[in-house]
Amino acid sequence: MTRMPFVGALYGTCAFVLAMCAGDNARREDFFFVQLSDPQFGMYTADSSFEQETANLELAVATVNRLRPTFVIVTGDLVNEAGNRDEIAEYLRVTAKLDRSIPLHNVPGNHDVGNEPTPQTIEAYRKRFGPDHYAFRSGDLAGIVLNSSLIVAPGKARALYEEQEAWLRRELERARRDRVRHVIIFQHHPWYIDAADEADDYSNVPRAQRARYLALFREFGVRTLISGHYHRNTVARDASFQMVAGGPVGQPRDDGRSGLAIVNVSKAGIGHVFHDFGNLPNRVVIP
Repeated sequence: MTRMPFVGALYGTCAFVLAMCAGDNARREDFFFVQLSDPQFGMYTADSSFEQETANLELAVATVNRLRPTFVIVTGDLVNEAGNRDEIAEYLRVTAKLDRSIPLHNVPGNHDVGNEPTPQTIEAYRKRFGPDHYAFRSGDLAGIVLNSSLIVAPGKARALYEEQEAWLRRELERARRDRVRHVIIFQHHPWYIDAADEADDYSNVPRAQRARYLALFREFGVRTLISGHYHRNTVARDASFQMVAGGPVGQPRDDGRSGLAIVNVSKAGIGHVFHDFGNLPNRVVIP
């Protein structure tokens, strides 16, 4: 059964351990959620098998069930080969083990809809995993999920790209009207890795699109941008944004490690801590 995505966090004013149920956690002003990224079934073996990806994601799901975050979000590249039925089925099988009280939010990656997405690849994604862009609320947090592959390469699906952009502005206006304390933009591609004006690269959103969207986010007071795609964990902070590229559940690159991130949400702000699979927390305490 396909399950819909979600998000959460960790900072606070009182000590709080995760033994409490997700429902109680969700009602608190301070909470945490888990970011998973790039499980990418099939990547380790170039699509010939996915045993390692299964082992990694099963460990991640078991950890989530033990820690009980407010929600989980998977920031793209659910599979390695778009449309691969076996990889898709295995991703859905493993994520179905997630405790049903913990919402799951999926985010499309370039390996899910293609490097140059089309209306057909996006529709196929929607049928298997749910909407490719959407918004959700959790406490005083508004999560906005974007299909970043459309932003990076809109040429073959221009109408869908324009539709998403218009929708994004409406959602930002709604969050401001509702006086939501925290707005997080979730997508697969990082807007940038080190600096907002860095050169174009496979790992980031091209500067032309990047500059326009970052200006929009500044206009609406968005401070936190969370993504995957980089297969290493990195956080770039400047006067405007906290730009997170979360490390992978699946195969890392270079000096990266496989693992998951705990994101803490409080009045003070949003904190992001990546834990590799050899250093998972026994519990989560909100300070």
